[in-house]
Amino acid sequence: MKIFCLTSQISYLTSHNKMKSENFETIAIRTQTERSLHKEHSSPIYLTSSYKFDDAEEMRALFANEKEGNVYSRYSNPNTSEFIEKMCLLEGAEDGFATATGMAAIFTTFGAFLKNGDHLVSSRSVFGSTHQLLTNVFSNWGVTFDYADLDKPQDWEALIKPNTKMIFVETPSNPGIDIIDLEFLGNLAKKYQLLLVVDNCFATPYLQQPIKLGAHISIHSATKYIDGQGRVLGGIILGAKELIADVIGFARHSGPALSPFNAWVLSKSLETLAIRMDRHCENALKVAEYLEKHPKIKLVKYPFLPSHPQYDIAKKQMKQGGGIVTIVVEGGIDAARKFMDGLQLFSISANLADTRSIATHPATSTHSKLTEEQRNEVGIEQGSIRLSIGLEHINDILADIEQALA
Repeated sequence: MKIFCLTSQISYLTSHNKMKSENFETIAIRTQTERSLHKEHSSPIYLTSSYKFDDAEEMRALFANEKEGNVYSRYSNPNTSEFIEKMCLLEGAEDGFATATGMAAIFTTFGAFLKNGDHLVSSRSVFGSTHQLLTNVFSNWGVTFDYADLDKPQDWEALIKPNTKMIFVETPSNPGIDIIDLEFLGNLAKKYQLLLVVDNCFATPYLQQPIKLGAHISIHSATKYIDGQGRVLGGIILGAKELIADVIGFARHSGPALSPFNAWVLSKSLETLAIRMDRHCENALKVAEYLEKHPKIKLVKYPFLPSHPQYDIAKKQMKQGGGIVTIVVEGGIDAARKFMDGLQLFSISANLADTRSIATHPATSTHSKLTEEQRNEVGIEQGSIRLSIGLEHINDILADIEQALA
Protein backbone atom coordinates (compact mmCIF):
# COMPACT_ATOMS: atom_id res chain seq x y z
CA MET A 1 0.00 0.00 0.00
CA LYS A 2 1.44 3.33 -1.00
CA ILE A 3 1.71 5.84 1.82
CA PHE A 4 1.20 9.46 0.78
CA CYS A 5 2.74 12.43 2.49
CA LEU A 6 0.74 13.69 5.44
CA THR A 7 0.00 17.26 6.41
CA SER A 8 1.91 18.86 9.25
CA GLN A 9 -1.05 18.30 11.59
CA ILE A 10 -0.86 14.50 11.48
CA SER A 11 1.79 12.19 12.84
CA TYR A 12 1.69 8.75 11.24
CA LEU A 13 2.92 6.52 14.04
CA THR A 14 3.72 8.85 16.93
CA SER A 15 7.19 9.25 18.38
CA HIS A 16 6.53 6.34 20.73
CA ASN A 17 5.97 3.98 17.77
CA LYS A 18 9.16 3.53 15.80
CA MET A 19 7.97 0.65 13.62
CA LYS A 20 6.60 1.62 10.22
CA SER A 21 3.74 -0.42 8.80
CA GLU A 22 1.72 -0.67 5.61
CA ASN A 23 -0.95 -2.89 7.18
CA PHE A 24 -4.52 -1.57 7.15
CA GLU A 25 -5.27 -2.27 10.81
CA THR A 26 -2.08 -0.65 12.11
CA ILE A 27 -2.52 2.48 9.99
CA ALA A 28 -6.16 2.83 11.10
CA ILE A 29 -5.18 2.61 14.76
CA ARG A 30 -1.85 4.47 14.88
CA THR A 31 -2.47 7.50 12.65
CA GLN A 32 -3.40 10.43 14.86
CA THR A 33 -2.76 14.06 15.65
CA GLU A 34 0.49 14.84 17.43
CA ARG A 35 0.23 14.76 21.18
CA SER A 36 -0.09 18.01 23.07
CA LEU A 37 1.87 18.98 26.17
CA HIS A 38 -0.65 16.94 28.15
CA LYS A 39 0.70 13.72 26.50
CA GLU A 40 -2.75 12.25 25.92
CA HIS A 41 -2.82 8.71 24.51
CA SER A 42 -6.10 9.18 22.61
CA SER A 43 -6.65 12.18 20.34
CA PRO A 44 -8.56 14.99 22.07
CA ILE A 45 -11.69 16.64 20.66
CA TYR A 46 -11.05 20.15 19.34
CA LEU A 47 -14.44 21.78 19.89
CA THR A 48 -13.55 25.19 18.55
CA SER A 49 -15.12 27.17 15.73
CA SER A 50 -12.11 29.43 15.20
CA TYR A 51 -8.40 29.80 15.92
CA LYS A 52 -6.06 32.44 17.35
CA PHE A 53 -3.28 33.93 15.20
CA ASP A 54 0.07 35.02 16.62
CA ASP A 55 -0.09 38.34 14.78
CA ALA A 56 -1.70 40.12 11.82
CA GLU A 57 0.91 38.81 9.40
CA GLU A 58 0.23 35.18 10.30
CA MET A 59 -3.49 35.77 9.78
CA ARG A 60 -2.83 37.26 6.34
CA ALA A 61 -0.48 34.43 5.33
CA LEU A 62 -2.93 31.73 6.39
CA PHE A 63 -5.83 33.28 4.50
CA ALA A 64 -3.58 33.75 1.46
CA ASN A 65 -2.67 30.02 1.59
CA GLU A 66 1.00 30.93 1.98
CA LYS A 67 1.16 29.05 5.28
CA GLU A 68 -0.50 25.82 6.43
CA GLY A 69 -2.75 25.91 9.45
CA ASN A 70 -6.29 26.19 10.72
CA VAL A 71 -8.24 29.40 10.23
CA TYR A 72 -11.87 28.33 10.75
CA SER A 73 -13.46 24.94 11.48
CA ARG A 74 -15.72 25.21 8.44
CA TYR A 75 -12.47 24.92 6.47
CA SER A 76 -10.45 22.55 8.65
CA ASN A 77 -10.10 21.29 12.20
CA PRO A 78 -7.53 18.96 13.81
CA ASN A 79 -10.20 16.26 14.23
CA THR A 80 -11.42 16.42 10.63
CA SER A 81 -7.81 16.52 9.44
CA GLU A 82 -7.00 13.34 11.36
CA PHE A 83 -10.06 11.57 9.95
CA ILE A 84 -9.24 12.68 6.40
CA GLU A 85 -5.62 11.59 6.62
CA LYS A 86 -6.56 8.17 7.94
CA MET A 87 -9.02 7.67 5.09
CA CYS A 88 -6.45 8.85 2.54
CA LEU A 89 -3.93 6.31 3.79
CA LEU A 90 -6.47 3.50 3.91
CA GLU A 91 -7.84 4.13 0.42
CA GLY A 92 -4.68 5.26 -1.38
CA ALA A 93 -5.80 8.86 -1.95
CA GLU A 94 -3.73 12.04 -1.82
CA ASP A 95 -6.26 14.32 -0.17
CA GLY A 96 -9.85 14.57 0.94
CA PHE A 97 -12.63 16.69 2.39
CA ALA A 98 -14.98 15.55 5.17
CA THR A 99 -18.66 16.48 4.99
CA ALA A 100 -21.61 16.50 7.37
CA THR A 101 -23.36 13.56 5.65
CA GLY A 102 -22.87 11.11 2.83
CA MET A 103 -25.36 12.98 0.67
CA ALA A 104 -23.43 16.20 1.33
CA ALA A 105 -20.38 14.43 -0.10
CA ILE A 106 -22.27 13.48 -3.26
CA PHE A 107 -23.84 16.94 -3.65
CA THR A 108 -20.49 18.65 -3.08
CA THR A 109 -18.77 16.45 -5.66
CA PHE A 110 -21.45 17.11 -8.26
CA GLY A 111 -21.45 20.83 -7.43
CA ALA A 112 -17.69 21.13 -7.66
CA PHE A 113 -17.32 19.52 -11.08
CA LEU A 114 -20.61 19.91 -12.98
CA LYS A 115 -21.91 23.12 -14.54
CA ASN A 116 -24.72 24.22 -16.82
CA GLY A 117 -24.57 22.27 -20.09
CA ASP A 118 -22.62 19.31 -18.68
CA HIS A 119 -23.73 15.71 -18.90
CA LEU A 120 -22.97 12.67 -16.76
CA VAL A 121 -23.49 8.94 -17.09
CA SER A 122 -24.66 7.29 -13.88
CA SER A 123 -25.43 3.78 -12.80
CA ARG A 124 -29.20 3.32 -12.78
CA SER A 125 -29.11 1.69 -9.37
CA VAL A 126 -28.28 4.62 -7.10
CA PHE A 127 -29.51 5.62 -3.67
CA GLY A 128 -32.92 7.33 -3.71
CA SER A 129 -31.58 10.74 -2.67
CA THR A 130 -28.89 10.60 -5.35
CA HIS A 131 -31.66 9.98 -7.88
CA GLN A 132 -33.49 13.02 -6.52
CA LEU A 133 -30.36 15.19 -6.90
CA LEU A 134 -30.01 14.17 -10.53
CA THR A 135 -33.66 14.50 -11.48
CA ASN A 136 -34.89 17.41 -9.35
CA VAL A 137 -31.86 19.53 -8.44
CA PHE A 138 -29.06 19.42 -11.00
CA SER A 139 -31.53 19.10 -13.86
CA ASN A 140 -32.82 22.55 -12.85
CA TRP A 141 -29.24 23.82 -13.13
CA GLY A 142 -28.83 22.62 -16.70
CA VAL A 143 -27.02 19.35 -15.98
CA THR A 144 -28.30 16.34 -17.91
CA PHE A 145 -27.70 12.65 -17.28
CA ASP A 146 -28.29 9.17 -18.64
CA TYR A 147 -28.65 6.01 -16.61
CA ALA A 148 -26.82 2.82 -17.50
CA ASP A 149 -27.21 -0.65 -16.04
CA LEU A 150 -24.39 -2.15 -13.99
CA ASP A 151 -25.02 -5.56 -15.52
CA LYS A 152 -24.77 -4.20 -19.10
CA PRO A 153 -21.26 -2.70 -19.37
CA GLN A 154 -21.50 -2.95 -23.16
CA ASP A 155 -24.06 -0.09 -23.13
CA TRP A 156 -22.01 2.50 -21.25
CA GLU A 157 -19.77 3.81 -24.02
CA ALA A 158 -22.69 4.58 -26.33
CA LEU A 159 -24.12 6.98 -23.72
CA ILE A 160 -21.03 9.20 -23.65
CA LYS A 161 -21.59 12.55 -25.39
CA PRO A 162 -19.28 15.44 -26.33
CA ASN A 163 -20.45 17.30 -23.19
CA THR A 164 -20.13 14.31 -20.84
CA LYS A 165 -17.92 15.23 -17.87
CA MET A 166 -18.43 12.49 -15.31
CA ILE A 167 -19.19 8.82 -14.76
CA PHE A 168 -20.85 8.14 -11.40
CA VAL A 169 -21.40 4.68 -10.00
CA GLU A 170 -22.34 2.83 -6.83
CA THR A 171 -20.71 -0.59 -6.59
CA PRO A 172 -22.00 -2.60 -4.82
CA SER A 173 -25.26 -0.76 -5.42
CA ASN A 174 -27.96 0.09 -2.91
CA PRO A 175 -30.05 -1.98 -2.46
CA GLY A 176 -29.66 -4.28 -5.46
CA ILE A 177 -26.05 -5.28 -4.67
CA ASP A 178 -25.16 -5.03 -8.36
CA ILE A 179 -21.48 -4.70 -9.28
CA ILE A 180 -19.51 -3.37 -12.24
CA ASP A 181 -15.86 -3.82 -13.15
CA LEU A 182 -14.09 -0.68 -11.95
CA GLU A 183 -11.04 -1.32 -14.12
CA PHE A 184 -13.36 -1.34 -17.14
CA LEU A 185 -14.89 1.99 -16.08
CA GLY A 186 -11.45 3.42 -15.31
CA ASN A 187 -10.27 2.62 -18.83
CA LEU A 188 -13.48 4.06 -20.29
CA ALA A 189 -13.03 7.28 -18.30
CA LYS A 190 -9.40 7.52 -19.41
CA LYS A 191 -10.34 7.02 -23.07
CA TYR A 192 -12.79 9.94 -23.02
CA GLN A 193 -10.99 12.03 -20.35
CA LEU A 194 -13.89 11.81 -17.94
CA LEU A 195 -14.00 11.98 -14.16
CA LEU A 196 -14.84 8.59 -12.61
CA VAL A 197 -16.57 8.97 -9.24
CA VAL A 198 -17.36 5.88 -7.15
CA ASP A 199 -19.66 5.66 -4.17
CA ASN A 200 -17.71 3.13 -2.08
CA CYS A 201 -20.03 3.18 0.92
CA PHE A 202 -21.04 -0.50 0.97
CA ALA A 203 -17.51 -1.83 0.49
CA THR A 204 -15.47 0.56 2.67
CA PRO A 205 -11.73 1.00 2.00
CA TYR A 206 -11.12 -2.30 3.80
CA LEU A 207 -12.91 -4.33 1.12
CA GLN A 208 -12.40 -2.20 -2.01
CA GLN A 209 -10.16 0.67 -3.07
CA PRO A 210 -11.64 2.29 -6.21
CA ILE A 211 -8.78 4.77 -6.74
CA LYS A 212 -6.34 1.90 -7.20
CA LEU A 213 -8.73 0.45 -9.80
CA GLY A 214 -8.94 3.60 -11.93
CA ALA A 215 -11.41 5.89 -10.13
CA HIS A 216 -10.55 9.55 -9.66
CA ILE A 217 -12.77 10.17 -6.64
CA SER A 218 -14.11 7.81 -3.98
CA ILE A 219 -17.06 8.87 -1.82
CA HIS A 220 -18.32 7.43 1.45
CA SER A 221 -21.31 7.93 3.66
CA ALA A 222 -19.26 7.64 6.85
CA THR A 223 -22.59 7.35 8.69
CA LYS A 224 -22.59 3.71 7.65
CA TYR A 225 -19.71 1.27 8.18
CA ILE A 226 -17.09 3.91 8.97
CA ASP A 227 -19.01 4.76 12.16
CA GLY A 228 -20.57 1.31 12.26
CA GLN A 229 -22.61 1.84 15.40
CA GLY A 230 -25.46 4.10 14.28
CA ARG A 231 -24.27 7.14 16.25
CA VAL A 232 -23.20 10.01 14.01
CA LEU A 233 -23.62 11.40 10.49
CA GLY A 234 -20.69 12.05 8.18
CA GLY A 235 -19.28 11.79 4.68
CA ILE A 236 -15.96 12.06 2.91
CA ILE A 237 -14.62 12.77 -0.60
CA LEU A 238 -11.20 11.32 -1.50
CA GLY A 239 -8.98 11.79 -4.54
CA ALA A 240 -5.96 13.50 -6.04
CA LYS A 241 -4.87 16.83 -4.54
CA GLU A 242 -5.75 18.88 -7.63
CA LEU A 243 -9.29 17.43 -7.69
CA ILE A 244 -9.86 17.86 -3.97
CA ALA A 245 -8.70 21.47 -4.33
CA ASP A 246 -11.79 22.05 -6.50
CA VAL A 247 -13.95 20.26 -3.94
CA ILE A 248 -12.57 22.41 -1.13
CA GLY A 249 -13.10 25.56 -3.18
CA PHE A 250 -16.78 24.70 -3.55
CA ALA A 251 -17.24 23.40 0.01
CA ARG A 252 -15.63 26.38 1.72
CA HIS A 253 -18.44 28.61 0.51
CA SER A 254 -21.35 26.15 0.49
CA GLY A 255 -20.50 24.96 4.02
CA PRO A 256 -21.15 21.17 4.23
CA ALA A 257 -18.33 20.69 6.79
CA LEU A 258 -18.19 17.78 9.21
CA SER A 259 -18.38 18.71 12.90
CA PRO A 260 -15.23 18.15 15.01
CA PHE A 261 -17.09 15.85 17.41
CA ASN A 262 -18.39 13.62 14.62
CA ALA A 263 -14.94 13.58 13.03
CA TRP A 264 -13.46 12.42 16.34
CA VAL A 265 -16.03 9.62 16.60
CA LEU A 266 -15.41 8.52 13.00
CA SER A 267 -11.64 8.56 13.41
CA LYS A 268 -11.91 6.40 16.53
CA SER A 269 -14.33 4.09 14.69
CA LEU A 270 -11.76 3.43 11.98
CA GLU A 271 -9.62 1.69 14.60
CA THR A 272 -12.11 -1.21 14.61
CA LEU A 273 -13.24 -1.09 10.96
CA ALA A 274 -11.26 -4.13 9.81
CA ILE A 275 -12.32 -6.42 12.63
CA ARG A 276 -15.95 -5.27 12.33
CA MET A 277 -16.03 -5.81 8.58
CA ASP A 278 -14.57 -9.29 8.95
CA ARG A 279 -17.48 -10.26 11.22
CA HIS A 280 -20.10 -8.44 9.09
CA CYS A 281 -18.89 -10.33 6.02
CA GLU A 282 -18.67 -13.68 7.79
CA ASN A 283 -22.22 -13.37 9.15
CA ALA A 284 -23.65 -12.01 5.89
CA LEU A 285 -22.26 -14.86 3.80
CA LYS A 286 -23.80 -17.42 6.17
CA VAL A 287 -27.16 -15.62 6.03
CA ALA A 288 -27.02 -15.47 2.22
CA GLU A 289 -26.17 -19.18 1.96
CA TYR A 290 -29.02 -20.05 4.33
CA LEU A 291 -31.62 -17.92 2.56
CA GLU A 292 -30.62 -19.13 -0.89
CA LYS A 293 -31.95 -22.56 0.06
CA HIS A 294 -35.14 -21.33 1.76
CA PRO A 295 -38.41 -22.13 -0.10
CA LYS A 296 -40.03 -18.80 0.86
CA ILE A 297 -37.23 -16.73 -0.66
CA LYS A 298 -37.53 -15.92 -4.36
CA LEU A 299 -34.07 -14.35 -4.81
CA VAL A 300 -30.90 -13.70 -2.82
CA LYS A 301 -28.26 -11.17 -3.90
CA TYR A 302 -24.85 -11.20 -2.21
CA PRO A 303 -21.53 -10.48 -4.00
CA PHE A 304 -19.69 -13.58 -2.77
CA LEU A 305 -22.46 -16.04 -3.62
CA PRO A 306 -21.47 -17.94 -6.79
CA SER A 307 -25.04 -17.33 -8.02
CA HIS A 308 -24.47 -13.55 -8.08
CA PRO A 309 -24.38 -12.38 -11.74
CA GLN A 310 -21.14 -10.45 -11.17
CA TYR A 311 -19.55 -12.94 -8.76
CA ASP A 312 -16.27 -13.11 -10.71
CA ILE A 313 -15.95 -9.31 -10.73
CA ALA A 314 -16.71 -9.14 -7.02
CA LYS A 315 -14.02 -11.71 -6.26
CA LYS A 316 -11.54 -9.74 -8.40
CA GLN A 317 -12.05 -6.27 -6.90
CA MET A 318 -13.38 -6.91 -3.39
CA LYS A 319 -11.63 -8.54 -0.45
CA GLN A 320 -14.91 -9.94 0.92
CA GLY A 321 -18.59 -9.60 0.07
CA GLY A 322 -19.69 -6.95 2.55
CA GLY A 323 -22.44 -6.93 5.16
CA ILE A 324 -25.57 -6.36 3.03
CA VAL A 325 -27.81 -9.15 1.74
CA THR A 326 -30.79 -8.25 -0.44
CA ILE A 327 -33.63 -10.73 -0.75
CA VAL A 328 -36.99 -10.98 -2.48
CA VAL A 329 -39.67 -12.75 -0.44
CA GLU A 330 -42.20 -14.92 -2.24
CA GLY A 331 -45.64 -13.31 -2.03
CA GLY A 332 -44.86 -9.66 -2.68
CA ILE A 333 -45.39 -6.77 -0.28
CA ASP A 334 -47.74 -8.59 2.08
CA ALA A 335 -45.23 -11.39 2.60
CA ALA A 336 -42.41 -8.89 2.99
CA ARG A 337 -44.32 -6.98 5.66
CA LYS A 338 -45.24 -10.20 7.46
CA PHE A 339 -41.58 -11.22 7.52
CA MET A 340 -40.38 -7.83 8.76
CA ASP A 341 -43.09 -7.59 11.43
CA GLY A 342 -42.16 -11.08 12.60
CA LEU A 343 -38.52 -10.21 13.22
CA GLN A 344 -37.60 -9.99 16.90
CA LEU A 345 -33.83 -9.44 16.89
CA PHE A 346 -33.54 -7.35 13.71
CA SER A 347 -34.40 -3.66 13.91
CA ILE A 348 -36.72 -2.15 11.31
CA SER A 349 -34.83 0.98 10.25
CA ALA A 350 -33.83 2.97 7.17
CA ASN A 351 -30.19 2.90 8.27
CA LEU A 352 -27.64 0.18 7.61
CA ALA A 353 -24.12 -0.92 8.58
CA ASP A 354 -24.84 -0.91 12.31
CA THR A 355 -23.51 -3.42 14.84
CA ARG A 356 -27.19 -4.38 15.14
CA SER A 357 -28.89 -6.25 12.30
CA ILE A 358 -31.42 -4.15 10.39
CA ALA A 359 -34.21 -4.91 7.92
CA THR A 360 -35.41 -2.27 5.42
CA HIS A 361 -38.18 -2.32 2.81
CA PRO A 362 -36.68 -0.08 0.09
CA ALA A 363 -39.84 0.28 -2.03
CA THR A 364 -41.66 2.07 0.79
CA SER A 365 -38.72 3.86 2.42
CA THR A 366 -35.27 4.63 0.97
CA HIS A 367 -36.40 4.32 -2.67
CA SER A 368 -40.06 5.27 -2.27
CA LYS A 369 -39.64 8.45 -4.37
CA LEU A 370 -38.80 6.38 -7.45
CA THR A 371 -41.67 5.28 -9.64
CA GLU A 372 -42.54 1.59 -9.64
CA GLU A 373 -41.09 1.33 -13.15
CA GLN A 374 -37.83 2.90 -12.00
CA ARG A 375 -37.66 0.53 -9.03
CA ASN A 376 -38.31 -2.48 -11.23
CA GLU A 377 -35.50 -1.40 -13.56
CA VAL A 378 -33.01 -1.78 -10.72
CA GLY A 379 -34.54 -4.92 -9.26
CA ILE A 380 -36.46 -3.38 -6.35
CA GLU A 381 -39.63 -5.45 -6.15
CA GLN A 382 -42.47 -5.09 -3.67
CA GLY A 383 -41.10 -8.17 -1.95
CA SER A 384 -37.53 -6.85 -1.80
CA ILE A 385 -35.93 -6.50 1.64
CA ARG A 386 -32.45 -5.17 2.40
CA LEU A 387 -30.83 -6.97 5.30
CA SER A 388 -27.91 -5.25 6.98
CA ILE A 389 -26.28 -8.09 8.86
CA GLY A 390 -24.87 -7.04 12.20
CA LEU A 391 -22.35 -8.37 14.67
CA GLU A 392 -24.67 -10.47 16.82
CA HIS A 393 -23.94 -14.18 17.13
CA ILE A 394 -24.75 -15.86 13.83
CA ASN A 395 -26.94 -18.48 15.52
CA ASP A 396 -29.22 -15.75 16.88
CA ILE A 397 -29.37 -13.95 13.53
CA LEU A 398 -30.34 -17.14 11.68
CA ALA A 399 -32.83 -18.14 14.36
CA ASP A 400 -34.62 -14.78 14.07
CA ILE A 401 -34.83 -15.06 10.28
CA GLU A 402 -36.06 -18.64 10.51
CA GLN A 403 -38.87 -17.87 12.97
CA ALA A 404 -39.93 -14.77 11.00
CA LEU A 405 -40.25 -16.85 7.83
CA ALA A 406 -42.14 -19.67 9.56
